[in-house]
Amino acid sequence: MNTPGLVSIVIPVFNEAENLDELVNRCLAACRRMQRPFEIILVDDGSSDGSDARIEQAAGTHPEVIGVFLNRNYGQHAAVMAGFDQCAGEIVVTLDADLQNPPEEIPRLVDHMQEGIDVVGSVRAHRQDRLSRRLASALINRAVQKSTGVMMHDYGCMLRAYRRHIVDAMRSCHERSTFIPILANSFARGTTEIEVRHEARRKGSSKYGLIKLLSLLFDLLTSMTTAPLRLLGITGAVVSVAGIGFGLLLLLMRLIFGAQWAAEGVFTLFAILFIFVGAQFIGMGLLGEYIGRIYHDVRGRPRYFVLKVLGNERRDRPAAPENHPPPSK
Repeated sequence: MNTPGLVSIVIPVFNEAENLDELVNRCLAACRRMQRPFEIILVDDGSSDGSDARIEQAAGTHPEVIGVFLNRNYGQHAAVMAGFDQCAGEIVVTLDADLQNPPEEIPRLVDHMQEGIDVVGSVRAHRQDRLSRRLASALINRAVQKSTGVMMHDYGCMLRAYRRHIVDAMRSCHERSTFIPILANSFARGTTEIEVRHEARRKGSSKYGLIKLLSLLFDLLTSMTTAPLRLLGITGAVVSVAGIGFGLLLLLMRLIFGAQWAAEGVFTLFAILFIFVGAQFIGMGLLGEYIGRIYHDVRGRPRYFVLKVLGNERRDRPAAPENHPPPSK
């Protein structure tokens, strides 16, 4: 059951104990300035640094705070989906717990939702991250734009606002690998972006290094599009044509210069062989990735498991979270 006019703030939390007290206080202050009902849903994604205790304390102290506790770490996007299953707002705002995106920007996103927009994204102005982090994010954004055709500029920023029907549409999707900004845009009729402030991390450490960002790029490409498979087919065709052309060149050079040219052609043949073997391994790796995702989806296991929820007894909630796979047809 949804509450008219309610704004839900969904915040995934993973080992952010040092930031939580300030985060909650700043979120409460920002949301109270909106002069409309709100709730703050903190989703503990299997933290091991005492974040769960801080969330329990906040849920017991502030009636607007709801704590959702997952039994282990499932990842940022699964934690956000757990928050979606608990929230009841007409407008739902997602936010990271590291305070790099200031909670004070929340009212601006909500104001833009009044214009009839389904999704309001954000672009981090004057980013305070390391150069390697910015380069990896730029690569991810460019790849997503090309593969999805949706020209938003900062898919890595979690500070976003969604209408209720967009959230419900995402909740109805049962795939295990979910990249929320792309999934939301696939259901949205109208989207926009605004610039938001970005601050340097003052406490704790980032959970996304360069390797993890590149892994995220590969993960989101294979979970949201079949473009890598098409690219593989094109690459295979190009390599095959190049191999045929190179073979004709070798034949011509052998006729002109004799069998002694290029050490009887042995090393050239090895080089060609390595090219084809490498292409085969790339192809098998991509196919294995897609087959693995099919395997996980066919098993129908839940995206996450909620250990407990604190604070949701104070108001009506939507349908129970997805702790069971959808019934088979």
